[in-house]
Amino acid sequence: MRTHRHDLVVVGAGSAGYAAARTARDLGCDVALVDQGPLGGLCILRGCMPSKALLASSDALQDAREAGALGVRAEGLSADMPYVAARKRELVRGFAEYRIDGIEEFPLYLGAARFLSPTQLAVGDVTLEAAKFVIATGSVVSDAMVPGLAETGYLDSDAVLELESIPPSVVVLGGGYTACELGQFLARMGAHTTMIVRSNHLLTPTDDDVGTALTEYFREEGIDVATHATLLGAQRRATGKAVRYLQCGIERETVAAEIFNALGRVPNVEGLALDRAGVQRGARGEISVDRQLRTSNPNIYAAGDVTGDYMLVHVAIYQGEIAARNACLDADERADYSLITAHTVFTDPQFAAVGMSEKELKRKGIRYVRGRYDFAEHGKAQCLGKTKGFVKMMADPRDGRIVGAAVLGPQASELIHEVIVAMRFEATVDQFMRIPHLHPTLAEIWTYPAEECAAELGRKIPGDEQMEMATSIER
Repeated sequence: MRTHRHDLVVVGAGSAGYAAARTARDLGCDVALVDQGPLGGLCILRGCMPSKALLASSDALQDAREAGALGVRAEGLSADMPYVAARKRELVRGFAEYRIDGIEEFPLYLGAARFLSPTQLAVGDVTLEAAKFVIATGSVVSDAMVPGLAETGYLDSDAVLELESIPPSVVVLGGGYTACELGQFLARMGAHTTMIVRSNHLLTPTDDDVGTALTEYFREEGIDVATHATLLGAQRRATGKAVRYLQCGIERETVAAEIFNALGRVPNVEGLALDRAGVQRGARGEISVDRQLRTSNPNIYAAGDVTGDYMLVHVAIYQGEIAARNACLDADERADYSLITAHTVFTDPQFAAVGMSEKELKRKGIRYVRGRYDFAEHGKAQCLGKTKGFVKMMADPRDGRIVGAAVLGPQASELIHEVIVAMRFEATVDQFMRIPHLHPTLAEIWTYPAEECAAELGRKIPGDEQMEMATSIER
């Protein structure tokens, strides 16, 4: 068996691993990449990019359907799914080729990796020795845990992204971001869609006002959303694939042509032999790390989905860069997740949030004031015919500093960045109100919840000389 030595070996060449390798190289480390392929990473091959390419088509189709409200009559609408799939493949191919060009600038070892010891890693017939390692092997679709589901057959998110035709009907298991994005895509492209959700609304971790509103929007669009449902099992019927579930004490059954298992992803650690490296795992199978991204072995770091906490590409890149700096420089840089975990869901309407949610603030017993404004009341949204949803902003009652914000509505993924920047510089609602906003724009909607927060705090709003100190603070 051949042996190669490097300062740092990064296991996994996705978003986190590639970021770690680039950062280490820039610091002068001799760094190598290991990946079992296909090269490109989850985001490009089976995640963000293919899904957003598909959603662009279904969103355009829905806009055409709703264009009558703007006086545009569209008739004979149809979706060319083979073309949509081909367009997606071409985009993914281009993204992947660009990423592979970057990956191949490093010493690259293709194959499944397994640790032999804390300082040795086997890849095929090659042994890699290094003083430091970064594990960035990402995540995989979780196994089918519903009784009978594996025998019945189902689609996972990887399979949905590869569809060449749309099934006439589908049952979606789960109400997370993948279930919502791709479930709405399937519905808009022609599948009669039922979503089965355990909680009382879609996007369970979000605030109730967000999740409840999105659930109702889905229902208005013709998607059946069964909430408060406990999955019992799946089996084949003469008419299709059946899913049984318990809802409010009543056993129910839904039959469809396909089942879409969207119950989540799990860290990809199979076969790594982490015990040989002295790397411990958490209760969910994730690699446990501290704020410096160190594992239980101080010479081995982990970054990205494999750490289990924040399965977001921008977080993976951030973690990869920190892990590389700490590994190469023997530094002690700590990850700060207060803003980096801002996130978005590309449903229609879109959802995005930054900072603490109301649910989190209440759970932690943190006092706050809140301002909210509906898109239905906003002039530019009315002109566009995009009036679903709202924005809200939360502030610290002691000094007016913005502590969180959320938007459910048109272009939420773009609108949230203004608040991210404001929070990055610890802006107060008073300071935010004084930022010029062009009119008429969607972005100016943020000024209204900021004004409401300021009014609640008793601060003077521009043009209001008589504002008195408010005495009630919303918890």
